[in-house]
Amino acid sequence: MSEQCQRSDCPGSYEDMGGGELYCDTCGLAPVVSASGMISSPPTGMAAAALGSQHSGRGSAPSSRSSRSASSRRSVSGRLSRSLSGGTEAASRSVSVRTSSTGTAGSARGKLGAGLVSMPPVPRPDPRAAVLADPEVPERKRFCSRSECGAPVGRSRGDRPGRTEGFCTKCGHPYSFVPKLRAGDVVHGQYEVAGCLAHGGLGWIYLAMDRAVSDRWVVLKGLLDTGDEDALEVALSERRFLAEIEHSNIVRIYNFVEHLDQRTGSLDGYIVMEYVGGKSLKEIANERRTPEGRRDPLPVEQACAYGIEALEALGHLHSRNLLYCDFKVDNAIQQHDQLKLIDMGAVRRMDDRTSSIYGTVGYQAPEVAEVGPSVASDLYTVARTLAVLTFDFQGYTNVFVDSLPDPDHIEVFARYESFYRLLVRATDPDPGRRFASAEEMADQLTGVLREVVAIQTGKPRPALSTLFGPETKVVDDKLFPELTEAPSVLGARTARGAGPAPAALPAGGTVATAPLDAGAAALALPVPLADAADPNSGFLAGLSVSKPAELYTALQAAPVNSLELRLRRYRAQLELGELTHAAKALATLEAEYPEDWRIVWYRGLHSLVTGDHETAALSFDAVYDAFPGEPAPKLALGVCAEVLGQLDNAAEYYRLVWTTDPGFVSAAFGLARVLLAGGDRAGAVGALESVPEASIHFTAARVAAVRARLRGRRPAEWLREDLDAAAGQVERLADFGLDPARRERLATEVLGTALDWVLSGSPGGAPGPGTLTLLGSEADERGLRFGLEHSYRVLARLAQRGEERIELVEAANRFRPRTWV
Repeated sequence: MSEQCQRSDCPGSYEDMGGGELYCDTCGLAPVVSASGMISSPPTGMAAAALGSQHSGRGSAPSSRSSRSASSRRSVSGRLSRSLSGGTEAASRSVSVRTSSTGTAGSARGKLGAGLVSMPPVPRPDPRAAVLADPEVPERKRFCSRSECGAPVGRSRGDRPGRTEGFCTKCGHPYSFVPKLRAGDVVHGQYEVAGCLAHGGLGWIYLAMDRAVSDRWVVLKGLLDTGDEDALEVALSERRFLAEIEHSNIVRIYNFVEHLDQRTGSLDGYIVMEYVGGKSLKEIANERRTPEGRRDPLPVEQACAYGIEALEALGHLHSRNLLYCDFKVDNAIQQHDQLKLIDMGAVRRMDDRTSSIYGTVGYQAPEVAEVGPSVASDLYTVARTLAVLTFDFQGYTNVFVDSLPDPDHIEVFARYESFYRLLVRATDPDPGRRFASAEEMADQLTGVLREVVAIQTGKPRPALSTLFGPETKVVDDKLFPELTEAPSVLGARTARGAGPAPAALPAGGTVATAPLDAGAAALALPVPLADAADPNSGFLAGLSVSKPAELYTALQAAPVNSLELRLRRYRAQLELGELTHAAKALATLEAEYPEDWRIVWYRGLHSLVTGDHETAALSFDAVYDAFPGEPAPKLALGVCAEVLGQLDNAAEYYRLVWTTDPGFVSAAFGLARVLLAGGDRAGAVGALESVPEASIHFTAARVAAVRARLRGRRPAEWLREDLDAAAGQVERLADFGLDPARRERLATEVLGTALDWVLSGSPGGAPGPGTLTLLGSEADERGLRFGLEHSYRVLARLAQRGEERIELVEAANRFRPRTWV
């Protein structure tokens, strides 16, 4: 039995139109679905939204949906900030970040996929194959074309089919859904019609052949109703705007012609535009089906590639003072390796305050009905399209008409936090908190795409940031303190006889490493790039001093007391430890520039240096919200999570940064540090050994990897593979700049650990079958003792102080095995 329509003034009932899609057989509206997935009554105040849904049902239409009030809290509360104690207090302390359209330079990108993704090809089909055999507008999509009305028209009554032409019973306005052109008609003496391609928001769209220009295929776009002034104005506006636009991602307009309708005697206008063969994003999405027949969302990397191309096109329109207003899956076509915007009927000038606004419910920003479209509302539509493409977005036209589902319930959000944050910012209820430009959003979306591809392939996808410089240094590249003697002296056995039992390892097999200095880690984070428009930019770029005291003195000679100068001076104060002066300077900057993202970043640095780790985490979290494609905020959040004791979160952030960009070597050391603390020795070694040879930190990472293999090991463990690998690393490190003294120190650790292993007396403490040689020494007690003696004597010769030399010679004598000479 069919469900009764929810609308009190509609006698219809819902019918399945295929694919599980329900629509009323009278008003044509879809039912409102609750968050639980059940059909529910429309919530209070949804009358305007219902009217908007009518327009949505037939494509682009005038917006009449009221904006719904919503919270404008900026932070999306990532896994770190959500876990901070005092949830309400933490949320109230979250900071807001706004960006300027002048603060980000556009980055060059190549063809569809940004050089990062191999997109499924979409060949250009035979245009004739796209012609509809029986062009007809379904009854559920027939509505009055007057923007003030929008009532359903042309509906069937009992056994009587709905009329395709007539007058609206509500307002009396005429309507017609009959194609005005037929195959064989010649328009303007030049364009021979082949048939109908589709029915859009402004009427039928026809395929035609241009007989005057090499028989090229073109598209003729006509009006929905020549008697409707709004529709006519849209068509005329489209002609004016699109004649000015030339962009590879936007359909080209060739001509605007008129044709006399022999049947009605009316003179109809048609736009002649480029024929774009291929598939719309809607078709591409709908073709993906699971074995059960449900829609299979697009891979997130494919959707991101589409979004980047769309933003390129929108950015071009914005540069020409134009707004697109109605981006959605229907209005973009992939042809070969290119995406094109095809429906420009809603395009309007930014300063237009009089013409009708066209958009689609579920895609359109909530403020458009009250304040009109803007650059921010255009970017909103791109984010909504990405959401529709990447997961089964049930209820996006009603329940979630201006919000996103809980990320914990959406797989793609849970797996790709940066992608979720990008959508959250682009759809913020406050337009001022969205991305400032299409270029900025495209840059961040490209960064997110790099991250997604790196996660999926395991291959880094680094890129220069337009916002941050490289990390200033790598702190804690020595994970472990230097040992003055080999582990065997400190552990299981003394030089000649049984010694104390080995010290117990920390619970869970964790390894004690050098503690992280949060202040040093904060000052080693990447520095925001200076604004090139700042009056001191040239002066600051020319500074060659690096020591904080000298830099602070040099800054006094700056010609103007600009923001960039004050930020540089503030950082120098932090580095000099002048925390009182730095705190006052930061407070002044926050009062004068409350929403400059760099001030928020420096608040995080200051909080890390002074020990207020929760505030630091919230500050960096806000920067991550603003710039989800940047590695720097994630690296900073990794540091915060580590000092807060959240090792799992720290590992996730460090791994995310290191997987994407191996230029951030601090992330590799940080990942190794927290994995060791959590007992994952193999993971820590893998992180350290993944530092590439081209890095200046390669040697330090390999030294740390050797120690990660050996420190804190129980002699009874099976160590053969680790000892062999560690010895091999020590031998190879001489070719990478490891000085002789450090090489011999490392050798004593390898040989000392091996000696403990041999002397442990347990089943695992023996080399086993086969000969094992470590650094030129046989892996038995006698050979290892000789090896240790040799290393300590080499260290003694290299020692600079007499006392140190004596200690090293005594250590060599202790390890020397008994001999007759």
